[in-house]
Amino acid sequence: MTTYREALREGLREALHRDDRVFLIGEDVGAYGGCFGVSRGLLDEYGPRRIRDAPLSESAFVGAGIGAALGGLRPVVEIMTGNFSLLALDQILDNAATLRHMSGGQFGVPLVIRMATGAGRQLAAQHSHSLEAYYAHIPGLRVVSPATVTDARGMLWTALQDPDPVVIFEPIALYNLEGDLPEDAGAVDIERAIIRRPGADVTVVAYGASVPIAATAAERLAAQGIDAELIDLRSLRPLDEDTVAESLAHTHRLVVVDEGWRSVGIAAEIAARAAEHAYYDLDAPVGRVCTAEVPIPYARQLEEAALPQPGRVVDAVVRAVS
Repeated sequence: MTTYREALREGLREALHRDDRVFLIGEDVGAYGGCFGVSRGLLDEYGPRRIRDAPLSESAFVGAGIGAALGGLRPVVEIMTGNFSLLALDQILDNAATLRHMSGGQFGVPLVIRMATGAGRQLAAQHSHSLEAYYAHIPGLRVVSPATVTDARGMLWTALQDPDPVVIFEPIALYNLEGDLPEDAGAVDIERAIIRRPGADVTVVAYGASVPIAATAAERLAAQGIDAELIDLRSLRPLDEDTVAESLAHTHRLVVVDEGWRSVGIAAEIAARAAEHAYYDLDAPVGRVCTAEVPIPYARQLEEAALPQPGRVVDAVVRAVS
């Protein structure tokens, strides 16, 4: 068995081995091995030229990554948590995402930004929010989130082949997740969503840390005779709305699970696109199971109450099929 954290490390190791232009930069990624242990041991293997500890300034080291990408390298920038990425939002929004457009296509920014996202580890409000919708709102970025060990291993290499910036959200709650990693595991598709569980009665759409929550709910629903089809979005920008629409064509019901807030979030976008493109396939209102509209609490019982849980997903599906 391989943990999600170890799979991410293997993805980094492969990229560093295959392409001399790849390097990792961020806070504590070298000697400390990364805040969440993802890069542990890589400094010893690849040295300080390719595993670069950066000062505590997100704007500075993201900007350095952008410059390196413009200069022909393939930087992987690690931001400790999604909350802290807002300190580099000017670099990400006004530079990385816009330079191809503003240069008339002359310059691309082949940059990968990795950041931990979400709650579940009692890290409190300043370290636990899910800000994927912020970045999925920005033209010029590709935004992805691996939900399995295999995707954690394989998404980085695919992202590094993109001529434009890619943001990878790694759910904090999944770092200790264990799963089987095939010996021939390699790059994975980040263009299309994937059906993790086929079903006939209801479509359940999730991404990142919400995927195992939805999978647990689907097992409980099966015991009640409800056959849920589970879609893992994988990519949040662009969204694979075709896979969702194809699923709705035979299930006719939709529930979206999103660790982000309900207002103006990924779940709202999925619901809107379902209404736009699959309205006549829907036999019930779209259900949304999202995080409570509060800063993430520190206390464990309050944190759990704020986040999507399998029981809430089951209740939303039962309402949809009733």
